[in-house]
Amino acid sequence: MPKRKESLFISDLHLSAGRRATVRRFLQFLRHRAPQAERLYILGDLFDAWVGDDDNTPPNRAVKRALRALSDSGTEIYYQHGNRDFLIGERFLRETGCRPLPDHAVIDLYGTPTLLMHGDLLCSDDLPYLAFRALSRTAEWRDNILGKPLLLRLLGARWYRLRSYWHKSKKSGEIMDVNQDTVRETMQRHGATRLIHGHTHRPAVHDFQLDGAPVQRFVLAEWDDQGSVSCWTPEAIA
Repeated sequence: MPKRKESLFISDLHLSAGRRATVRRFLQFLRHRAPQAERLYILGDLFDAWVGDDDNTPPNRAVKRALRALSDSGTEIYYQHGNRDFLIGERFLRETGCRPLPDHAVIDLYGTPTLLMHGDLLCSDDLPYLAFRALSRTAEWRDNILGKPLLLRLLGARWYRLRSYWHKSKKSGEIMDVNQDTVRETMQRHGATRLIHGHTHRPAVHDFQLDGAPVQRFVLAEWDDQGSVSCWTPEAIA
């Protein structure tokens, strides 16, 4: 299939067996819309929880097969870890054809240096989460979790989601949103004039000044059964 000169960006689908409409919408997107594009960027939290690459419980197997088919069609797929699916590893990447992105990835998006992030690192006021994030990214923590039987990991993920929901209900909206000073520092450090991220579930376009020059921050939407895709071409955003 001939590819359009365009790049697609998505994040925060939170796929799970309990979100059947969103799963169906995503599989349709992979089969019909995404094959038209040159590249697809998934900026984290594709899954509501990921307990290891050996987990093929629904809808994981179907999603992996659809990603593999998209990759085989010639569309490049780039994957960035989120706060829910940071345990995705090499096996998943091999099986799907996805290419990994670091936590801070600067790309040339049709002539503009663009920083891609999941977005959780920008929420620098949420100190308890950042402490957990630092711990959970260590090799020791990862090996300890992945060394447990799959059933225990699945039960642990369910408990973690409940615990996370409870903690979020006690946090203010400001703590769970990005810190603008952190946004500025991060964009300056990476030499980017555009930032695209998800995580906060607050879709918007933010225009501001950085060192006297105009810059932009684009926040991707959380998916529901309707889907949400940001499409970039050399000419415009769609």
